[in-house]
This record gives sequence, C-alpha cells and structure tokens, in this order.
Amino acid sequence: MDRKNEAVAMDLLLEDFDPTAVVAEPLPTVVTSDVNCDLIGKLAEDLKGSLEKPMVLGRNVHTTCLAVTEPEANDEFTGDKDAYMASVLARYRKTLVERTKHHLGYPYNLDFDYGALTQLQHFSINNLGDPFIESNYGVHSRQFEVGVLDWFARLWEIEKSDYWGYITNCGTEGNLHGVLVGREVFPDGILYASRESHYSIFKAARMYRMECVKVDCLISGEIDCKDFRAKLVLNKDKPAIINVNIGTTVKGAVDDLDLVIQTLEECGFKQDRFYIHCDGALFGLMMPFVKRAPKVTFKKPIGSVSVSGHKFVGCPMPCGVQITRLEHINALSRNVEYLASRDATIMGSRNGHAPIFLWYTLNKKGYKGFQKEVQKCLRNAHYLKDRLRDAGISAMLNELSSTVVFERPKDEEFVRRWQLACQGNIAHVVVMPSVNIDKLDDFLNELVEKRSTWYNDEKVQPPCIAADVGTENCACGQHK
Repeated sequence: MDRKNEAVAMDLLLEDFDPTAVVAEPLPTVVTSDVNCDLIGKLAEDLKGSLEKPMVLGRNVHTTCLAVTEPEANDEFTGDKDAYMASVLARYRKTLVERTKHHLGYPYNLDFDYGALTQLQHFSINNLGDPFIESNYGVHSRQFEVGVLDWFARLWEIEKSDYWGYITNCGTEGNLHGVLVGREVFPDGILYASRESHYSIFKAARMYRMECVKVDCLISGEIDCKDFRAKLVLNKDKPAIINVNIGTTVKGAVDDLDLVIQTLEECGFKQDRFYIHCDGALFGLMMPFVKRAPKVTFKKPIGSVSVSGHKFVGCPMPCGVQITRLEHINALSRNVEYLASRDATIMGSRNGHAPIFLWYTLNKKGYKGFQKEVQKCLRNAHYLKDRLRDAGISAMLNELSSTVVFERPKDEEFVRRWQLACQGNIAHVVVMPSVNIDKLDDFLNELVEKRSTWYNDEKVQPPCIAADVGTENCACGQHK
C-alpha cells in the first residue's frame, strides 16, 4: 500500500458556549484545593467503610452520577438544556484542572497541547482491520498509523518488511495481543510471568485458557531467574511463552531480558521452542534513552513488544503500540469480506484519532526530545527519593526507573488527594515529564507535615517495609 502521509487541511470553528448561562438543573460540585474541609471530611467518612471492607462485586456502587434527562418540550426555544450542559462541562473542566495538580501515583504524562488537532474532532475516524491493507471505509488515519509503527520499528530495530503491528486501544490490549500471538505460535505452550507482572497478563491466561506459571521476584521486583529456571525444568516437554517486564507496575523493575534468554537456552529451550513478549507499557519508550540500560531489540529472539501511548508519550486518550514479527501474524490473520480487508487485531473498530495524536507528538519531540524528558524524569525521581530518605521515610528507587516506592501514608484522605497507587504497606509516585520539582516539594512538605501528626505518639510507629524494599531502604525503628 501507499505509505506516504496525506496532508489534510481543515478550518472548522468550534461553537462557543457561555458557562455563566442560566442553569435549569443542579450542577456537580467543583473540587478545588480550597474546598470546604467539612466536605472533604464527610467524603472521607462516606468512603471509610468501603475502604475497610473487601471489594464487593455483583452490583453497581454509585459514588456520583450526572443523570441523563429528557429536554423540555420548549427547550428548542429556551435553550435551557444547552445552558445546563455547558455549565456542567465548565465545572467539570475546573475539577479536572484541580485533580491534575495533585496527580502523582499513576504513570500518565499530563503535559501536552494538542490544540492543533481540534479541527479533526468533527470526523468519525476509524481504523478498521489491518493497518497495512485498505478497507472500504475511507475515513481512516492509516497513513498516520503506519508512520507511527515505522518509528517504533526503527526504535526496536526491526526492518519494515519483517514487522507487523497496530495502534491498540490501551496497554492491556497490547499484552492480550502479544500473549495471543505466543499462544497461536505454540498452542500447547506454558505462559511464564513474574508475580509482579501487570494483571492483564494473568487476565490473558484466563481468557485463552492457558496454563500459567507465576515466577517469584527479587526484592527489586525483577523476575527471579533462579526460580524461573527451576520452573522451566519441570516443564521441559512444553514450549515456553514468557512475559518480560520492561518496568513492573508497582516498583518499576526491569526484567533482565538477556538473562531470561540465557536461562531458556541453558534449560534446553532453542529459539523454536520459546516466545517472548515484552511488556513495555511505560518504560518501553524510556529505556532506549537510558545509559547502560539493557537493550530491547528484535535483534534478540523476542516475539513482540508493546507500549502505552497515553503514558510517557502523553496522549489524551488511552492507546498503545503493539509490534510483532510478520512471520507470526499469518496464524492470526483472517479475511473479512465486510471490510474488504484482513484483520489480525483484537478489537474490530479502533480509534483513528489516537494515531494522529501519537504521530503529532513523535514529530514534535523526536528522539532528542524524548531523551531530554527521560533524563528529567530520572533526575527528579532521584530528588524525590533522596528527600524522602532525608525526612526519615522508607523509600526505594530502582536504577532504571522513575517510580519511587515508599511507605504507604497512614491517612487514606491523603492517598486520595494525591491519587497514590498503593499495595499493602507501600505506595509509589511515578515521576513523569509533567511532574516538576515544585509539585514534588508540595507533596513532600505536606507528607512530612501530615506524618508528624500520624506518628506523634510513640505507640504508633511507621510500618516496616523491609520485605518490600529491602532492609537498606527501610527507615523503620528496627532498620534505620
């Protein structure tokens, strides 16, 4: 197919709305940093019970709800409904601005400006089927998608003629596809994944009814290749499908790809008996720009790599990139007469706007731009870790990571305010390009101040998290 980018020029004006217009229905509360403390306290009390109880499945639990209501008969003339919706959206935007100020626990780059792309929001852009084969649906962005895929193929060192891939709807879809390709290549293969792998890997095992072996981890969160070896030896009669983490979810640990390959070979698994999927959701795009970092490349015997587009890149909607070897795709690909195309993707319809956002950012920043952002993130992560340790707070930072792990704050209201991701006695901050020193200082100052009230009684001590971060990183009474 023709891979040349097609230039599209549009000059469409968005309709303005007046957020101060008359409102016919109640508005949602705007969350601000100056919000009434009684309101926060009430919210905390309302949530306290659910936080202390196990999650309940099987029913919808409404926290807040903006009801959908029918317009009044004369609304066409009064415009009350439009005024109400405009006010709701204006207030919601204020809430988003405020919550973005206190966003630290999840790996999303919130520093972006895609104003130039608003002209395309009036189009239903859908990339149906295979990115490399045209379909009957003409409102697509395949030319942008293939441009993005070629960029990542160069990054991971695989020739255009040797790879296949597509822009996914999220990082999980990339993992589902990578594991599925492995399963199609080796239908009787066993899936091996470290215990700290993303939950989507184990979801894939359940969906595909695959035998799955969980491998123990080192204290860093990296896969323990000694345990991997022991479990491989028990199943030498079956092919191995391995998930390698390029940055684990909680600790940001990077599995040693070279050691995984060496372990497979030493256990008698030749390259025609194993398939490796690399889950690089966040760090898959950061690692190429980190000095002394192990290289993720298709010059090594890997089968696929996936990354998220809404994380380090900074895309306003969830999306991702999945690259695999073209030779593996024939087992998945099927003709679809309805589309006049072939399809080897997981989803049918795919967001055609996402490739344009990714293409725009990759062109604007380039390799040098991403390198600067990676260096900034690593610098700021070390700053946060050092400040935490100076304050007597247990903290760990893996060498190749921008994820700072520390003791879980005692106050769940504080956890929610800063949107921290927690697991057991630990929490983490993921330092992204949108997280600057001022934001980290605000967080640190508030944490230190709050902590002085949580542990002002000698009977209440900070938790020991040596089991999670190692004794050298634990600042509890026993280890400091």
